Order: sequence, then structure tokens, then C-alpha cells
Amino acid sequence: MRTQLCDEFGIEYPIFAFTPSEHVAAAVSRAGGLGVLGCVRFNDAEELDKVLDWMDDNTDGKPYGVDVVMPMKVPTEGTSTDLSTYIPEEHISFVERTLQQLGIPPLPEGEGREGVLGWLHSMARSHVDVALQEKHRPVLIANALGTPPTDVIEQCQAAGLKVAALAGAPSHAVSHVANGVDIIIAQGYEAGGHTGEIASMVLTPDIVDAVGPDVPVLGAGGIGSGRQIAASLALGAQGVWTGSIWLGTQEYQQLNSHAGWVDAFQKATSSDTVRTRIYTGKPARLLKSKWTEAWNEADAPTPLPMPLQNLLVADAHNRINAAGDPEVVSMPVGQIVGRMNAVRPVAEVMASLIDEFNDAVKRINDVAG
Repeated sequence: MRTQLCDEFGIEYPIFAFTPSEHVAAAVSRAGGLGVLGCVRFNDAEELDKVLDWMDDNTDGKPYGVDVVMPMKVPTEGTSTDLSTYIPEEHISFVERTLQQLGIPPLPEGEGREGVLGWLHSMARSHVDVALQEKHRPVLIANALGTPPTDVIEQCQAAGLKVAALAGAPSHAVSHVANGVDIIIAQGYEAGGHTGEIASMVLTPDIVDAVGPDVPVLGAGGIGSGRQIAASLALGAQGVWTGSIWLGTQEYQQLNSHAGWVDAFQKATSSDTVRTRIYTGKPARLLKSKWTEAWNEADAPTPLPMPLQNLLVADAHNRINAAGDPEVVSMPVGQIVGRMNAVRPVAEVMASLIDEFNDAVKRINDVAG
């Protein structure tokens, strides 16, 4: 399992692993892939700086990447306190009423944290600035909201980093390339978190053809086994972008704050997810639970735009996590959740992906004669 991206990034396998956990990201890099740390959870640039220090010290000299959330156009924004004034009372009342109906108690006074400010453009810029400090050594900056601002692309490339961007349609990918993005992540409908409407089997070859042979494409969405990696490479991708499968690893449990999460994902099937705007204000795939179903009721308000929706539900997420009820979960996860049946170490998951890939390739070679 080797493509030109392996040589370009100095990795053994073209397996890119997006995760909010530095422990998972570091373990993937140590195992020969490229761990990509999701930065949106960091409300404080100094906190991210410390975590990247830890990454530098715990990846055995192997490369890693970071993922930010940054729109191309710079929006007008304010502090979380300023923005909260734009949240209608109707939405606040609905959230509180729903939590009470689901049996989710308030947090003890002084616990919890404010809404995730990583959705704000200014905070995402601070994440980029931290990652580009000379003492840190990421090799990739990925943007979950498509093309970053042109000056950010130029800043990253001048520092020797490659820039990747997610695309849910061929037209998005072509636009990304025209604006200077180096690598396209073709994220299909099956994926967890922000995702488009085209399934991976269709999207990956469409984007590969749209951007041409000189632009590397990573297949994403519904990839949790070596067979699926083989399929993605067969469709023209030069690697894969994985995410949900790492939520079921031992290393992720160091970040997980929901006591019922393991029970929830182990019981889930591939049908137990829903694509909704209730998490961030943009369409994102979440695990289906009593919380997501409540937003389909007749009295539920329309989700607010980003970043207001996340600020609205931030305290609810804290309370849901603290309660630990496996039937009340707010967690982005892809349809691959149906294959997440056990908590395993990252190294074991990586070994399985590679073994399954080799078996799949052998099977195809046997078919081809």
C-alpha cells in the first residue's frame, strides 16, 4: 500500500487519520500513517501550542498534520458573549425543555466550558499561526470548510506545508485547486461530521477526473476497513482520509467525556446516523439518539447558522456528556459506526487495515487471473 503521497510526506501508508485526540493522532503517525489533529476544540491558542509540543515529543519523529475550520471569506464576528445575544429565546427554551424531558441534569456550578470558538475565523487563524511556529513540525494543514483564505494557503506553503481541503462535489474540488490547494479530500455522504450529498463510490472518481492526474485526492467517507481502502484507491484516490473509526480506539477514550459513548457506538448499526444541522448549523452526520430525534419534533425550532448553533448547544453537549446516557448522545460519526464493535488500540486498528487491504488486493488479483 504505497502511493506518491507516502514519499511526499515520509509515511509508510497513505492512511490519513483525522481526530480531535492528540493521543490517537500520535499513535497513527507512530504506526506509519499520518495523524491529523482536529483543532476546532481549542478555544485557547496556548492550549493548542502545548498539545503540539506534546505531539512533537510523542510521534517518534514521524510527521503529523493539523485540521482547522476556516471559511474562505472572512466573516464579521464577535466574542461568544456578543454572539449569544443573537440566539433567540425560543431556541434557548427548547434546548432546556428537551434536556429536562430527557432526564439530563444541569452541571454543578462552575463546571463545563463555553461554546467551541474554533468555529470562528479569528480562532482558526490563531490555530494556523501556532501550527506554523518553527518549533512545531506538522507537514499538512487541512481545512474542513473547503478553500482557506488565499493568504493562509500562501503562508502555509511558504513554510513548506501542504494544504488540503474537503470537497463534497467535483465543482468544489476544481475551485479548491484553482485557489492553490494541494490535496483534495473527497468526502462522501457516508462520512461523519460535515458532509455533502454524494456517496463516496460516485464522488471519488468524479473528483479524481475533475482535478486531473497531477492533484492527489484522498477518498473519505465510509472507510473503516482495508477493503474500503482498496476500493478507494481503485477509484483513483492516492490515499484515504479516515475519522470515525478512531472514535472507537483505546487512545480516544482519554479524550472522551461521555461515559455511555462506548455502549452507544457498539450497539449502533450503519443505519443509526442522521445528517442534520443541529450540531454546528451546517449539515453534519451524527449518531442518532434521543437528542437528535427531539430536533425532529413539531415544536423544534430551525437550527441556527454557524457559529450560533454550536454556541446554543454547547452547554447541552457538556450536560449530555456528564450524564453519560448511551441513549442521549451528541457525537459526529459516520455510517461506518456499524463496524465499530470493540474498543481497540490504534496500532491494532492500523494493522487490521493493512492486513485487510492486502487480502482485498490478493482477491482482486485472483479475480483478474
